[in-house]
Parts: sequence; C-alpha cells; structure tokens
Amino acid sequence: MATGSLSSVPKRLRMVEDFSCTCCLEQNLTESADIYCEQCLRFYCKKCVILHSQLFTKHMTCGREDFKKWPVSKAVEDFLRKCEVHADESLTQFCHDHGQLCCSACVGTIHSQCSKVTPINELTNTQPTYLQGLSVELETVLGEIKNLQISQEASVKSLQGTYKEHGALMIEQMRGNLNTNIDECGNSSVGTSGGNEQYLKEEMCRSVVSIMNEFDNITAKELNEMKAEVISIKGSVTSSIHKCTSLHNDLSQFYEIVQKIGDHKQLCLIASIKCKHIIQQALTLLGKSGKAFNVQSNTEHNVRIPSDSDECCISGICVLPDGQALVVDWKNQNVKLLNQQYQVVSHWDVNARPVVICLITPSEVAVAVNDHVSKIHEVQFITVNQGKLVPGRKFQLQHECRGIEHHQGDLFVISSEELYKYTLNGKQVCSLYRSFEYEVDKCAVSPTGDRLYITSPEQNKLLTLARDGTLLATYTDPAIGGTRGLHVTPAGQVLVCGYLSYTVRQVGWEGESKLATLATGLDGVEYPESVCYSSTTSSIIVGQWDSNTILVFRVE
Repeated sequence: MATGSLSSVPKRLRMVEDFSCTCCLEQNLTESADIYCEQCLRFYCKKCVILHSQLFTKHMTCGREDFKKWPVSKAVEDFLRKCEVHADESLTQFCHDHGQLCCSACVGTIHSQCSKVTPINELTNTQPTYLQGLSVELETVLGEIKNLQISQEASVKSLQGTYKEHGALMIEQMRGNLNTNIDECGNSSVGTSGGNEQYLKEEMCRSVVSIMNEFDNITAKELNEMKAEVISIKGSVTSSIHKCTSLHNDLSQFYEIVQKIGDHKQLCLIASIKCKHIIQQALTLLGKSGKAFNVQSNTEHNVRIPSDSDECCISGICVLPDGQALVVDWKNQNVKLLNQQYQVVSHWDVNARPVVICLITPSEVAVAVNDHVSKIHEVQFITVNQGKLVPGRKFQLQHECRGIEHHQGDLFVISSEELYKYTLNGKQVCSLYRSFEYEVDKCAVSPTGDRLYITSPEQNKLLTLARDGTLLATYTDPAIGGTRGLHVTPAGQVLVCGYLSYTVRQVGWEGESKLATLATGLDGVEYPESVCYSSTTSSIIVGQWDSNTILVFRVE
C-alpha cells in the first residue's frame, strides 16, 4: 500500500501509552506516563508526578484526558518519517511530478529524472494540509469500508446458500422424475399379468437406471460447475475482504494520527500527503474513483471469421483477467474468443441472437441470448479452457434479456422495461426497477455492488440506482444520440456509448455528470454498441454495429 506497513507501530498507535515516565527511565525503569508537563517537557507517572507537583506548584500539566496537548510520540514520528522504499531512510523531499514523498535515496534513483523535487521543510508554509477536513473524510471512508466488508461477508453466505439450494433443486427434480416414472409404470401394470408384468418391471428398471445415469452425467456436471463458480467467486470476495480489513486498519491508524499532530508542521504535511494516498486507495476499492481517462493511442482489429455469413455486430464485450477478450456477434449468432493481440482464436455458435456477456469467474462468462420467434430467452454459461470455448449449463428466462451483469453471486438481468435480480442457478429473486414510459437497454453494476446503472436510449439517459432499485441520479444529454453500450471499470469509472453521436463518454461514478469524451467519429467510432475496459492492457475496447472491426484505445 502507498502508506507502507503499520505493523511496526503499536496497536492503533496507542499514542498515550507509547510514552514512558521520564524520571523512571533515568533509573532504568519503565512506567507508563500519565502526565505531561509543558514547562519541563517531561512525562511523569502517577508516583513521580507527586514530587513534581510539590516542587513546581505553578507548572501546568496535561493528563490523559487532554492528550492532544502531548507531543507526538516517537513511534508515530518514526512511522510518518520512514521511507517505504528505503526502510533505513527518512522522508525529506516531495516530488511534484509524481505527488510522492521521497528520501534522498529515492531522489537519486526513482526520481532522478523528475523536473521538480522540493525539500519538505520548504513546503510547510506553502502547502496546505487541511487536517480537519482529512479527519472528516477519513471517518467517512472508514464507515464505507466497514459497510463494504459487511456486505462482502453477507455475499459469501449467500453464495453458499445458492449452491445448496441448487443441489436440493436438482435432487428434487430427480425425485420427481423417478416418482413420475413409477406412477406411469404402476398405471400400465393394472390389468396385466405374467409376461407383460415382467416386461413392465424390466422397463421400469431401465427407466430408473436411465434417470440415475442422467443425474450422474448431467446434473452432477451442473453441480460441479456451480461448485467451481462458488469457490472461485468466494475466493475473489475473500481476497477483497482482506483488502478491506487492511485498508480499514490503516485508515483507523491515520485517523488517530490526524487527531494528534495538529501543530507539528512537517508531520502535518507528511501525514496529509500519506492520508490522501490511502484515501485514494480506499475510494478506488469502493469504486468511487473520480479519475478521468486520458486516451494515448488507438488501433483497429478485424474480428470477422470465415464462417461468418454477415457483417459483424458486436453487441457485447467481456475481458478476462489474463487479457483475453470475448465478443458477442449478434448478426452471426456466435461468441468469439480473442487473444491478447485481439485475434480470434476460437468461437462458439449459439442457438439464438446473443446480446450481451458478463464475467462470472476468471475463466467463465454468462451470455444472454434471445429469439423472439421461437421465444428463446436464456442465459448460457461458457468456460474458456486452454484457448477454447466450452459451453456449460444454462437456464431459461420468462422475458427477453437486453443486458446482464454479475456481482458476487448475483445476476442482474434487464429486459426492455424491467431490471431483475437472479441467483446463479436461475432463480428470480425480485424485480428492482420498472420503466413504464420508455424502454431501458443495458445495465451495469459498481465494483462494490451498491449502485446499478441503466441506459435509456430513447431518453438519452443514464439512470443510477441504489442496490434496492431506488433511483439515485439521472444523467441526461440529448446530444449523445442514444445511450447504448455501458460498462463500469474496477475503479468505478462509468463508460457510455453514444450510438448516434459516434462517441464514447466517461460519466462520474455518481451518475450525474460527464467527465470526458474519450472517442468520437474522428477516431473511427461509428454506431458504438458495446464497450469494455481491460485492466491488463489499460485499454478501452469498443464494439460497433455493422462493422467487422473493434476499436482499442490505450488510456492512462
């Protein structure tokens, strides 16, 4: 972390307990200080302060209840001044190019080419610290991190419940099939005797064996798939919980530091800079990064394959953690796997029009398909295995699907007028939002799962909802010409495609304002239908309607 490890600092810095009685130390004894004398600049335990009070009746002392007047402890000062790169060095400089504190060794190596590096003592009168504001911000972020941790722990329990529920459902279906078979055989045996009865018994046995084999071959495979999903998602959530715990501990310690060092200029400045770094880390984890992307370059890549009968229409994009990407080709009814160079290495044909795709685990995705004529509306799971696409289980929907997104075991599925929440086994949990006036199109979820985003193309709107479906914010821009493609990055940056305006825009995580126009028709954008961010390559990938190419924009 940017703030370094705090393991060397006593529990929660224990700022008062860090001080020992000065008189006792002079006698090679260690007693915790209870009083600090501002005139003597010495600490006293309960025993030694008696003599001090007799000798210096007019000295003003500060007890534990007024510890803000105590000087900063050596443990706190050593921690703040310690360089995280060179453990034996103290922080003495500030690099303006990187916005980082550094020691003399850092200046000679890491920051040797930087244009402006200033000694910390020269900044103390010009660089504002705003410790009071930082204290409030730290307290706010602390609460949000704690709430996120509680939410993630609840997700783990919910995941386990989903797997058990799915297993029970599979067993119940098998039991139903067996009972139906037995009833049918029982009805058929009425009025029969001899050879016919023996034949029916044998037939019943064959049917039971067939049902059991189907359970072993199909149902057990589904259960194993879901078990693997649950294990993978649980591992990801657990890792996130550990990050929350670590950040919460660091934030707590800095919150205590900020309360203590209000009048020490250099330490105030150091603490202020370190606090801003750790708060930024926390905001990124919370999906509240306000950083606008800056496009560096762009390239074009052909995704048409020989078996395609029509021009490509890339309606959905998903990027795996290893940098491979999957694109959904609506017109040619297939899903294509692209390597890190965006070349098609595998594809899989679907039985209906594939619309959107979302990541479930690092190697598995869910694809939503529709066919209004045959009334096929389903979610198909696909695993990427050694450069190949392998279809897995699927479940049916009772409505069309225009958008799908996943977060820690919850699937958010949107039709033309309603947003639903499903479990991984296809159980509809609830309806979260319904639009009666205008159609809605795509959906996305924030990294923490506390905000949901919906596009409304006819209204040129982006709607931001709370987890329970409450409308939080509305972003409207008539010039966007239809809000279509939608994606939220791991840091919470919201990307929206302007279908008719040939643009890709970044909207603030609050869903209230535009931060930047990242790409336009001048960059080759034409009818953008889908968008996705790759953390591996720091790139924004754009899929287009009636185009055999995808656009890749390198950003920072």
